[in-house]
Amino acid sequence: MPSKGVALITGAGQGIGRAIALRLASDGFDIGLSDLASNEAKLQAVAEEIRSQYPEKRVATQTGNVTVEQDVENVIEQLATELGGLDVVVANAGKIHSAPLIDTRVEDWDTIFAINARGVFLTYKHAARKMIELNATHKRGRRIIGASSLLGKMGEETMCAYSGSKLVSFLQPFYTCRCALLTLCKKFAIRGLTQCAATELGVHGITVNAYAPGPTQTALLADLNKQTMERLGSTDQRVYDDDVLKKMSLKYLGKAEDIAALVSFLASEESHFITGQSITIDGGRHFD
Repeated sequence: MPSKGVALITGAGQGIGRAIALRLASDGFDIGLSDLASNEAKLQAVAEEIRSQYPEKRVATQTGNVTVEQDVENVIEQLATELGGLDVVVANAGKIHSAPLIDTRVEDWDTIFAINARGVFLTYKHAARKMIELNATHKRGRRIIGASSLLGKMGEETMCAYSGSKLVSFLQPFYTCRCALLTLCKKFAIRGLTQCAATELGVHGITVNAYAPGPTQTALLADLNKQTMERLGSTDQRVYDDDVLKKMSLKYLGKAEDIAALVSFLASEESHFITGQSITIDGGRHFD
């Protein structure tokens, strides 16, 4: 099939990022993949997986750290140049941390905020700049999509750093925004950023939305189970899963492919009238 355009995914080396990359390739997009240099082997494996399944699709990779502005700018510029455009950007890179408030170190707090909040901000910012530039010569609808979380909509014990990184209110306009941490009842980081960006970028034909997954079977969830085991002194490798399942309507965990299916719709032409939304996909754990 003819290419639907170019889609770029950060944090694409594994888990949800990998699933999104494969799904968007199957949808007809050429794919740009980015992740940390330490994950380059995994990134190349995803690229080869796409090439083997969809040989007609172009695939390019570029390593970079989403917390470093120059890296983000370089990744977007180089992949857009190599693939000949930029139509969809998925700011997927993220990190988990679990500890009680009184045991959370400043270093952990800063690391989580740098990846989960600043990383998405920088990706949105430079994706928007590139898309606006491209629209000057080739006008068409474009999509920016960010990774939020169920914990960006509701607080949970031992998740102050992770949930907090999804809970910042962006108070200044998009291009010059600064963030300040408010309480859980205030606006949330990725939700606030997504709403601000959607408001400003709609005039350029760009929609901005976020996906907010609940517990999903990925390495990130395995890390959360491990951290919970250590904190509680438990030997149950599903200690976090078991507690969450009791609170879910559907009583089973999601898969990375479930999240990719939602992103697929948000990246499609059919989603053109949806913007500024953070869509929960969590098996009925929380109702907006």
